[in-house]
Amino acid sequence: MGASILVAALSSAFGITLLAVTAYIGFLSTSAFGDSGDMSIILLVVSTVFIGIALYVGAIVTSNTFATIVAGRTRQIALMRLIGSTASAERRRVATQGLVVGAIGSAAGAILATAIAFGGSAVAGRLLGAPPYEDPVAAWMFVPVIVVILTTWLAAWTGSRRVLTVTPSEALGGSVARSREELARGRGKFAAAIIMGLLGILLLIGGVVIGLVSPLGLLVAFPGGLLSFTAIVMAAPLIMPPVLRLVGRMFGGSTTARMAATNALRYPERSSRMAIGVVVGVTLVVMFGVASQTFVNVTLTGTGEDAAAATGIQELLDILSRIMMALVGFSAVIAGVGLVNLLTIGVVQRRTELGLLRALGLTTGQIRRMVMLEALHITLASTLLGLVLGVAYGWAGAQSLGGSGYGYRGLIVAPAVPWEPVVVIVGAMALLTLIASVAPTRLATRISPVEALAAE
Repeated sequence: MGASILVAALSSAFGITLLAVTAYIGFLSTSAFGDSGDMSIILLVVSTVFIGIALYVGAIVTSNTFATIVAGRTRQIALMRLIGSTASAERRRVATQGLVVGAIGSAAGAILATAIAFGGSAVAGRLLGAPPYEDPVAAWMFVPVIVVILTTWLAAWTGSRRVLTVTPSEALGGSVARSREELARGRGKFAAAIIMGLLGILLLIGGVVIGLVSPLGLLVAFPGGLLSFTAIVMAAPLIMPPVLRLVGRMFGGSTTARMAATNALRYPERSSRMAIGVVVGVTLVVMFGVASQTFVNVTLTGTGEDAAAATGIQELLDILSRIMMALVGFSAVIAGVGLVNLLTIGVVQRRTELGLLRALGLTTGQIRRMVMLEALHITLASTLLGLVLGVAYGWAGAQSLGGSGYGYRGLIVAPAVPWEPVVVIVGAMALLTLIASVAPTRLATRISPVEALAAE
């Protein structure tokens, strides 16, 4: 639960810090350019959307973590059912853990965010030569604490839905991930994902159209982004296998490479949980980067030939871009923590499977290479998907927010990607995935095959 507490703490700190940063940018904007109606609306909309993104990422990560934990506890839950416990009681127990995790994490995040707000405003004031800022933290900025607690509880409840399908007879078996054939029987879930995805795309298009006349278009595009991405998460066990199969052909035909590719395809639910962790991180990085750079281009295009306005706005947008890239790093950390947590739990839960492979003759080195290749398959496939989603969401967000800026209407610009920071952070995510797959594999292969096979 330590990683889940850390995710809740980071989500809470992110939300509070974001409100504090937005208020400070508004203070700088008012000090430099007076009270601008357009800028005030833009800052309010951006802060609302960013907090929603932070909470959504935290919820996805927490839900995936609890789903992985429940999958590994199948036998333990079945034993509890065997001695009289009900499925609803077991699910309430998991959800209560989520509530405790959320409360502890949110409190820690609030303390961290308060320190960041006071220290950050003082440092920024000196660097920018801004007038003194008296109230870096206000009571209303702590609303994310309550929201994170409720979100973590809801994520734990959602992630634990597998408990309802565990039968007492499963106490005789082990913790086995569901195959693609078993998942395909749940057609209702994937039908709902298709409907949700189509609705999300319509809202995204609607937000871009509204953005041509008002920055409030982002408030329409934002739920469209959430709905469409949620649809991708729900349908990931069906979406990822074809992509993984395509990527798997890049690694040759050695025994280890074939086993790694087959494992990633055989249990798509397990692979998709890990893949979504990478997709979330890459999508966030690319989306924020593209949104920031595209918004700058939209705004500067809107100022036209007004050189004085363009210079002043450029200075403010430079500050905003640096702050946004810092928020990118914050969001990537949240996704990265969840990713490492999922990798660690997943490998440890496969201890019996890895022990069986060793009993059949595979060496420890071959097993470690196999797990690393699995991680590499999933990382490459997820990075490709994340890049596409990030560019699409980033452009839609910037266009729906800035297409009507500064009295100009109907502005449309092409997506702009700040490649340097994006490549660095995406590369760091890929490296993190590979490193995170090594340590738990070493732990899982350190015991003898006999002990591993007896673990269940």
